[in-house]
Amino acid sequence: MNLQHHFLIAMPALQDPIFRRSVVYICEYNEDGAMGIIINKPLENLQIEGILEKLKITTEERLPEIRLDKPVMLGGPLAEDRGFILHTPPGFSSSIRISDNTVVTTSRDVLETLGTAEQPSEVLVALGYASWEKGQLEQEILDNAWLTAPADLNILFKTPIANRWRDAAKLIGIDILTMPGVAGHA
Repeated sequence: MNLQHHFLIAMPALQDPIFRRSVVYICEYNEDGAMGIIINKPLENLQIEGILEKLKITTEERLPEIRLDKPVMLGGPLAEDRGFILHTPPGFSSSIRISDNTVVTTSRDVLETLGTAEQPSEVLVALGYASWEKGQLEQEILDNAWLTAPADLNILFKTPIANRWRDAAKLIGIDILTMPGVAGHA
């Protein structure tokens, strides 16, 4: 089972304040563990344009039709001061290709394209990430903390944030809003 380019969908019983009703996009999955970014927990009062202002990134080439008022996500509880940009190709200096259609970048050069004609067609900006040690995520899945589904670019980039949890579960035929809050074991 390779979970790279998959969604983790929090089960209703998962009550951790960071991961409750979350959808995590898995960027890396290997024998050492997993790394992902929460895609449906917007940080309060922080938008992409605010990040650019804070980093003093300005350009004369900014196009007014490209909106920079999208919220920045809480990507996870680790390194909350580090930015992770999920986007469609092309890549940049520190980009890692996750799938044919998805790249994660941590370098400033991708931020410098935001709002310009050079910007990737789809972008999600997050601060922080989530990580699991070897075997930890698999155990959490066995313990019914998470559902998994192949990632869908529409949910990742276009679905309204408030609908991502429900819509990610629908990918595997589950109406998560009707599930009981506590999963049982047979």
